Amino acid sequence: MKKIMTLLFLSTIILLSSCGKKKEKSTEINPFFQTWDTPYGVPPFDKIKAEHFIPAFEEGMKRQKTEIEAIVNNQEAPTFANTVEALEYSGELLYNVSAVFFNLTECMNSPEMEKISEEVTPKVTKHGDDISLNAKLFAKIKAVYDQKDNLNLDPEQMRLLEETYKGFVRGGANIPAEKQPRFREINEKLSVLTLKFGNNVLKATNDYKLVVDNKARLDGLTADQLAAAAEAGNADAATKGKWVFTIHLPSMEPFLMNCKDRELRKELWTAYSTRCTSGETDNSAIINEIANLRLERAQILGFESHAAYTLDDCMAKTPKAVNDLLTSVWKPALAKAKGEAAEYQKMIAAEGNNFKLEPCDWRFYSEKMRKEKYSLNDEIIRPYFALTNVRDGIFMICDSLYGVTFRPNKSIPVYEKGVEAYEVLDGNEMIAILYLDYFPRESKRSGAWMTNFREQYVTKDGKNVIPVVSLVFNFTSPTADKPSLLNFDETETFFHEFGHGLHSIFSKCHFRSLSGTNVSRDFVELPSQIMENWASYPSVMKLYAKHYKTGEVIPDNLIAKIEAASTYGQGFINAELLAASFLDMDYHIIKDSINIVLPDFENQAMAKIGLIPEIISRYKSTYFQHIFSNSYSAGYYSYTWAAVLDSDAFEAFKEKGIFNKEVASAFRTNILQKGNTQDPMELYLAFRGKKPSIEPLLKNRGLK
Repeated sequence: MKKIMTLLFLSTIILLSSCGKKKEKSTEINPFFQTWDTPYGVPPFDKIKAEHFIPAFEEGMKRQKTEIEAIVNNQEAPTFANTVEALEYSGELLYNVSAVFFNLTECMNSPEMEKISEEVTPKVTKHGDDISLNAKLFAKIKAVYDQKDNLNLDPEQMRLLEETYKGFVRGGANIPAEKQPRFREINEKLSVLTLKFGNNVLKATNDYKLVVDNKARLDGLTADQLAAAAEAGNADAATKGKWVFTIHLPSMEPFLMNCKDRELRKELWTAYSTRCTSGETDNSAIINEIANLRLERAQILGFESHAAYTLDDCMAKTPKAVNDLLTSVWKPALAKAKGEAAEYQKMIAAEGNNFKLEPCDWRFYSEKMRKEKYSLNDEIIRPYFALTNVRDGIFMICDSLYGVTFRPNKSIPVYEKGVEAYEVLDGNEMIAILYLDYFPRESKRSGAWMTNFREQYVTKDGKNVIPVVSLVFNFTSPTADKPSLLNFDETETFFHEFGHGLHSIFSKCHFRSLSGTNVSRDFVELPSQIMENWASYPSVMKLYAKHYKTGEVIPDNLIAKIEAASTYGQGFINAELLAASFLDMDYHIIKDSINIVLPDFENQAMAKIGLIPEIISRYKSTYFQHIFSNSYSAGYYSYTWAAVLDSDAFEAFKEKGIFNKEVASAFRTNILQKGNTQDPMELYLAFRGKKPSIEPLLKNRGLK
């Protein structure tokens, strides 16, 4: 998942100040007010202290306000340079502080971070609205926009002008003055609510532990899984000598796949799937308020729904286009899922059991069936996918495709012990810095994502600024006697996020707001999802998948099993993904304010599409962070939209060779380095030479 950074969204994720401490008075010792004397100008994490953030944030807003006033008060006629470009380069300090905040609040959270976020969020939201709703500033931008055809702008300058004008309109510049106070109030409320939603999910996830004191109940778990659970138990005096499992995926997934004790599986699954439905972390009321506020804001802006507002700025354009795509994949996916459920029910009966298959059982019987059909399970796969081997394999693939290398540099400051820092070189040219943050911790939210501490752009004096990219994961942790060994889902996740990283690493844009991954939501997943194809390609696996003990290359028979099983379980995988996409749209296509009652609203949404009771939406509403605390609202469909693009795009590599330099160069030139400097479909056509077809997607997923 890629995190898109906007000023409004940043207002929801400000962090890291010990609220009770005295604020920094001297700007001379605050690192944010100095030039960063670090390798390549990365953030000096070893020097930044909690008390530095609020004064830096306040100074950043103050400086940008002064810069905006200078644009507005300029007596010269508005031009691209003195208005649009001047706005683009404003707010440098605010950007730097926000970028650090944005990243650390996701992976270094704490009660102190949450408190300072709550304090600063309204101020930052107001600052963003003060810019978006500045009538005099917009008048100048509009004056430039109205004469755009006579300005002799180059294509990227024209794109910046058009995107800036559109951004102001979408930010409320055209709404009547009498509606602006309410518009501001909605933005402020949404920033606070989305922050609270995410904090609740993190707390609920961290608070739950399944503690087992009878090893006999853990029959089915492997020795490694038991060892990891025992280590987790021994980490706390209260659970010493016991086995502890959590609802973080690296702990939960293997447990649900292997533990034979159905009651324990059900207990863990229930804790996972009912998060934030009651108590102090209950998100139900927050969801209702967010959905209705988003609707109200969209209608103030002239759209009938939040989905219509969001999609107007995406490739899909309309809710109907999204629904048509989702339905075209949903029908074969649901049919396949029903077939899978029937198979598992027969397996249950063959065991002499008479219970009905439930969501808590699906992973257990799916794994059992996979073992029977393909003689394949995670524990056979993991030894060949040590994290370091996967990492080095990705580096090798990037070198083969694009001629880039990754050189570790331990002198680069990192924000947490264990985070790795790399220089990225294209020949002898330094083009990026890359951080890799691998393992779970209580201060880190779940999932995996790519983001930037700094995006690529060209300064006013013509200097290219290289990006500082960060990839954050929650992989299976190493144990006392074994390194981190990934299952194949985790391996694909590594490739996926690295694809996002390449989108930023290869950026060659002049303006920061257009560079790298600052593209429409349903286009941003193309570079990430196409990268997954190399993970599972048989000839590629032989290059990087090697036994962590012996160095033995993954044997052909195991590759054949993985390939044969590649479409196994795709009914479930696609059904839960698409169900979440439909659920997201149902929250955001509402056209009238409603009282959303859970679980009724969610149940009705799932009944409408015919989701079988043995499967739930990939994310139930109360912990659906993509849409209620991140930037995927009315956008979760984009994983499927981009899957059509990536499946079609990879056909170009298969046609000419998966390491074909000509195809790789075309993909880099037309997709990876262009950012948002052109319409995304124009970029795709420039690479592929034709519009994408859905057929490769259906074939790859075994749905046709």
